[in-house]
Amino acid sequence: MTSSSSSAASSSSPSAPATVLPDRAPHAVDERRWPDVARTPRTSRVRTAVAERIVRRALGQLPLRVRVGATETLGLGGPLLEVRDPAAFFRRIGADGLIGFGESYMAGEWEAPDLVGALTVLAERAAHLIPAPLQRLRSVWASKQPDAQRNTPEGSRDNISRHYDLSNDLFALFLDETLSYSSALFRSFPADRSLLAAAQRRKIDRLLDRAGVGLGTQLLEIGTGWGELAIRAAERGARVITVTLSAEQRDLARARIRAAGYEENVTVLLRDYRRVMGTFDAVVSVEMVEAVGAEFWPEYFRTLDRLLAPGGRIALQAITMPHDRMLATRDTFTWIQKYVFPGGFLPSVEAIEQITAEHTALRVTDRDGFGPHYEQTLRLWRERFTEQAAQVEALGFDETFRRMWTFYLAYSEAGFRSGYLDVQQMVLTRPGEGDTV
Repeated sequence: MTSSSSSAASSSSPSAPATVLPDRAPHAVDERRWPDVARTPRTSRVRTAVAERIVRRALGQLPLRVRVGATETLGLGGPLLEVRDPAAFFRRIGADGLIGFGESYMAGEWEAPDLVGALTVLAERAAHLIPAPLQRLRSVWASKQPDAQRNTPEGSRDNISRHYDLSNDLFALFLDETLSYSSALFRSFPADRSLLAAAQRRKIDRLLDRAGVGLGTQLLEIGTGWGELAIRAAERGARVITVTLSAEQRDLARARIRAAGYEENVTVLLRDYRRVMGTFDAVVSVEMVEAVGAEFWPEYFRTLDRLLAPGGRIALQAITMPHDRMLATRDTFTWIQKYVFPGGFLPSVEAIEQITAEHTALRVTDRDGFGPHYEQTLRLWRERFTEQAAQVEALGFDETFRRMWTFYLAYSEAGFRSGYLDVQQMVLTRPGEGDTV
């Protein structure tokens, strides 16, 4: 190993420019599909040089082994991160920050044999990688969320379609038989793939229990997925209305519900949550609040309040992030928003509690975090996705897409492994209207 604290220190100052910057990415990228990956961005030499200095200094102080080009190594030792095209790598980060970091991976300009391990190191130190003075200037240098991704009723449908209407067959390649695309709940670790379906059903059953769903319950589900929760609620004797904005999900969910024999008990609607009418004994929603957008959180929770019958319960499963990081990043355009979840943004527990207190009669009366279970769920998805690379290609998804999806799964897994992200099951009720959990 050539990495040491002394070599890291000596490399923290700007180095000589890295030979000639290639105009195109180092492997074949379809420019029509991936224009910002196929070509390195235009940016000033000064901005690139400043970014390189900051990144080199940060990497030199991390428990990573960062191989820059053929001759230079940074870091204190740890998972390997190999920068194969330093000029393009630093230029992308200089132009677009973490968006550029992700695009550089999509382009094949850097690799990591243990991608999750390397990203975990970065996630553990996410709040401190950029110097405090530059953090305070985030509004100046960071990209803003585009108006086109605002989660208006029309915008939400476009945003959801870009992710969930990719292909039902794609999701089926790496999810389990329940087609559940959210954190499972395991009995023990390390999780085994053969037990993933049972762990997904355990998660659903716990959420239905928290909502008090049983015989005769009038249940609203916001975010259908592929129908597993609606089926299990119908098995309990509930009458279910479930809404989604994904046409592909709606069609497959209806088919699965029909095959399970619950077509009379479950109605699947292609409808925005804001346009649902009526009142319900219980409302459940699994990892949908993340797609609402911070701008619309008050309207989302006001809608839940309006739809819940007196004495009813709401049970949500939500991915959360630390409140200070949420505040620091809420206006920033991210790689995830650009390529995976347009319009998405993770709330904090504090934000949910504050918004419900200010805008509704609802209160969080119970919650349970189980982030390590999501880490395991994502690991199983990522491993399966990697195993199915040939089948993914056969569906028409090219190498750049596969690298993007691998980065997304690994990036998310690292977030939970580091503790930067958590997942919660929450119960919301109106105090004084009956029993709370």
